[in-house]
Amino acid sequence: WTPCQSSRYVELLVLEGDSWENPARSTHEDPHHRTNSTVHKKAFPVLSFNFDHVRKPFEISLWILLALLMKLGFHIIPRVSHIVPESCLLIVVGLLVGGVIKALDEKAPDSDSSDSTASAAPVLDSKLFFLYLLPPIILDAGYFLPIRPFTENMGTILVFAVVGTLWNAFFIGGMMYAVCQIEVAQLGDVDLLSCLLFGSIISAVDPVAVLAVFEEIHINELLHILVFGESLLNDAVTVVLYHLFEEFSQEGTVTVVDALLGVVCFFVVSLGGILVGVIYGVLGAFTSRFTSHTRVIEPLFVFLYSYMAYLSAEVFHLSGIMSLIACGVVMRPYVEANISHKSYTTIKYFMKMWSSVSETLIFIFLGVSTVAGPHVWNWTFVIFTVFLCLVSRVLGVIGLTYIINKFRIVKLTKKDQFIVAYGGLRGAIAFSLGFLLTDNQMKTMFLTAIITVIFFTVFVQGMTIRPLVELLAVKKKKESRRSINEEIHTQFLDHLLTGIEDICGHYGHHHWKDKLNRFNKTYMKKWLIAGDRSTEPQLISFYNKLEMKQAMMLAESGSSAKLPSLVAMQNIQPKEPVRRRVIPSISKSREEEIRKMLRANLQKTRQRVSCGGFSFIGAARES
Repeated sequence: WTPCQSSRYVELLVLEGDSWENPARSTHEDPHHRTNSTVHKKAFPVLSFNFDHVRKPFEISLWILLALLMKLGFHIIPRVSHIVPESCLLIVVGLLVGGVIKALDEKAPDSDSSDSTASAAPVLDSKLFFLYLLPPIILDAGYFLPIRPFTENMGTILVFAVVGTLWNAFFIGGMMYAVCQIEVAQLGDVDLLSCLLFGSIISAVDPVAVLAVFEEIHINELLHILVFGESLLNDAVTVVLYHLFEEFSQEGTVTVVDALLGVVCFFVVSLGGILVGVIYGVLGAFTSRFTSHTRVIEPLFVFLYSYMAYLSAEVFHLSGIMSLIACGVVMRPYVEANISHKSYTTIKYFMKMWSSVSETLIFIFLGVSTVAGPHVWNWTFVIFTVFLCLVSRVLGVIGLTYIINKFRIVKLTKKDQFIVAYGGLRGAIAFSLGFLLTDNQMKTMFLTAIITVIFFTVFVQGMTIRPLVELLAVKKKKESRRSINEEIHTQFLDHLLTGIEDICGHYGHHHWKDKLNRFNKTYMKKWLIAGDRSTEPQLISFYNKLEMKQAMMLAESGSSAKLPSLVAMQNIQPKEPVRRRVIPSISKSREEEIRKMLRANLQKTRQRVSCGGFSFIGAARES
């Protein structure tokens, strides 16, 4: 077997298509036959089919396209969108798609399966949900969180989120253990720790479901921030209780030291998540100082720093949701002062689009997973779970509101309590936590009960909350634009209340808010905001934001011809050192641009007044 014979063998395999199993016969072929066989060589493939090569990205794109088409069709038909919440329709779509997949005998892969050739029927497992679908929704909610109503109602939100979630978990867990002791239920093998673990999973209000429903009914700002804030902040309590009871159920014994360590763990998880988010938020704001020459990468820093904050918190089993919220809240004011108008628009709309697609996929995947997964149906367990979730929510809201109203200036009325209790929707977070349980029959029964509660809250409560809001005449959100006049009076009242607190010797909410504003103005703005915007007066900064919003609204409406040349004033870097003045502390070029803005708006006001006067005179003459 010489090298010459070896090369001849390979050549024969290529030209004649001979078998690898018969090399001896190939080496003794006639050379004339070999030359003639080149005529019968396989033709060049003009068109070929290889679906496995693009299977995963193709199916991911197909599912996103399906989700977007469903969302588009939902909003095209106003009658459907007025009666049925969008989340309900998407779950129904998921149920239909899951039924089709099951009818075709397609099996959904496990979350740990590495077989890429298996069917890619989407299952809402914990890894897909927590790492890819949940972060965009929480980032959008945290980045655009209304800071003022959130901080003003922080005490009420924390009471509902911490004390309310603890009450729901222990009440549901304890009562479910009592139900399991009934002989007719045939649930004697379910112990107390397993019931408490189930109670910790099912007790948390889901932010995705709350956002999906409350955004459609346009509830007033107070009720929206109470329920939504509770759904965001109860994540730390849920995570701690889940890991605590899971650890206890495996060991079987609970000591006093373990309970105390669980309390410490709650503070570590919540405060640690906030600390991680603040660190990444400051890093993102500081990085945005130096992006004036590379505007195209500004949005990427916002998304990457936020996602890194979430992942870093999850590495240490801290609250990723708290980390994302803290990162968005800290980063936003400084980043918006540094980045360009185009980058701001990109961040806003890409974040909204990303969260909308994730929310849509979550509800579709939830429907598909309901059809795909095995179920253990126990009527007693399921019915009592739904009933106890409702009872514990109502009792918790009424009891906690009775205590909260003793300290609130604006009391929560009976209608407000009803909406807060009725808006405690469960969603995909509970399903994903149940998916993390150890594989056994008890896990399947828990998942079946969790899915039933999710469907009940999303369908029954989600579909009836709009007519109930209209029936009870609950105040709805008023779309109003803030003005300079309102901002001046708001700041005046803040300073006035801060002074009253100082005179009374009471260090309340306004006192600490004033301290934080002073620290922000003295140190944080100078470190994190580039150019003369760090020393810009607050009213001028607010006026600049109003002009930015007006420019965006004009651009969206297509009235670009009326767009004033005010966008160019964004992120102006002074070429000469700024000359310090007492009032106001701004550069000459900046002051000239502000005069132009005021002159342009004054002309608009005069035109509106003159047109209104002429129309009034004309109407008087006609009459």
